[in-house]
Amino acid sequence: MGETNSTTALTGEALYNASVQHIRFVHPSLMIARVVPDTGTPEFVPGQYATLGLGIWEPRVGHPADTPAVDPSTATRLIRRAYSISCPLLGSAGELVICADLNFLEFYISLVTHQDDSPPKLTPRLFGLRQGRRLYVAPHVHGTYTLGTLADDDTTLFLATGTGEAPHNAMIAELLKRGHRGRILSAVCVRHRADLGYLDVHRELEQRYPQYRYLPLTTREPENIDAARLDYVGKQYLQDALRTGRLEEELGAPLEPDRTHVWLCGNPDMIGLPPPAPRGKPSLPLPGGMVDLLTARGFRLDRPEARGNIHFEKYW
Repeated sequence: MGETNSTTALTGEALYNASVQHIRFVHPSLMIARVVPDTGTPEFVPGQYATLGLGIWEPRVGHPADTPAVDPSTATRLIRRAYSISCPLLGSAGELVICADLNFLEFYISLVTHQDDSPPKLTPRLFGLRQGRRLYVAPHVHGTYTLGTLADDDTTLFLATGTGEAPHNAMIAELLKRGHRGRILSAVCVRHRADLGYLDVHRELEQRYPQYRYLPLTTREPENIDAARLDYVGKQYLQDALRTGRLEEELGAPLEPDRTHVWLCGNPDMIGLPPPAPRGKPSLPLPGGMVDLLTARGFRLDRPEARGNIHFEKYW
C-alpha cells in the first residue's frame, strides 16, 4: 500500500509548477505564503486572484485519519481554490514595494478547521507546506476587483474581514507608490488582535504617509465580550464603525459619495449584497450590511451594467 501511494504521489506531483519560497505562520491557523511559479510571476493588476492547488494525496493538517490509500481513479486530481494576491507592502530594506516589484506571489490564508462529514479539502493541505515544497499555481491571474479608474484625489476606503484584506494590501501599495493624494483608510475586522498578520507594516505606513490610516477592529478580545471591564467596548464591526462615524473620524473627512470609493472584501454578511429577485421586482441589499448602509447614504453598487463606487469581493 505504501509503495502504491508513493508512485501515485510522484505521478501527481508532475502537475506541480511552482515552489514555496517562504512561509510565515502568524499563528498556527493563519499564514502568509510566498510562491514562485516555475515560469515566473504572471502579469496581473492589484486586487486580482490566482488559483492554487495541491494533490488529493497530500495529508491534511488536523485530519490525521483522513490519509487513506489514494483511489487510483483520482490519483492525479488536484484540489484547487482561488486566493486573492496580497502584498508585503514593505521590502527587506524597509522600502515600499508593489506587486510588480516582486518575484513571488504572496497569499494570506486562514486555516479552515470545521469538523463534519465533509471537512475542508485544500487549506488543511496548504498548512502542511514548508519552504521548498511544490504546488500548483494556475498560469493566469483573474478578477475584476481592482482599482479601475480611480481619480488621484478620491477618498478610498478598504473594508475587510480577516484575510479579506489581502487584495487591499496590493491596492494600497499601488496607490501609495503612485502618490495618491486622496485620503486612504484600510479597516479590517478580526476575532483577535493575533489575527492581524500585517499590523506592524500598516503602522509603519501610517508614520510615512499622512494620508493613510489603518483601523483594526476585534470581536473576541476580553474588552469585546466582558461588560464588567473598565475598557469594555463591545464587539466592533465594520458596520458599527460606519454608523457611529468612526470611519469618518479616522479619515478626518466626511464620506462624500461623489468623491469616495469603497472596497468590500470578505464575509458576505458584512457585505450584504442584494439577493436575486424575481424579474420586474427590485433587488434590495440585505438589511444591516455595508451595501445597505452605504446605499442609504447615496453610494451605488459597481456593476458591469452600471458603474458605481461600492466595489465588492465575497470570500465564500
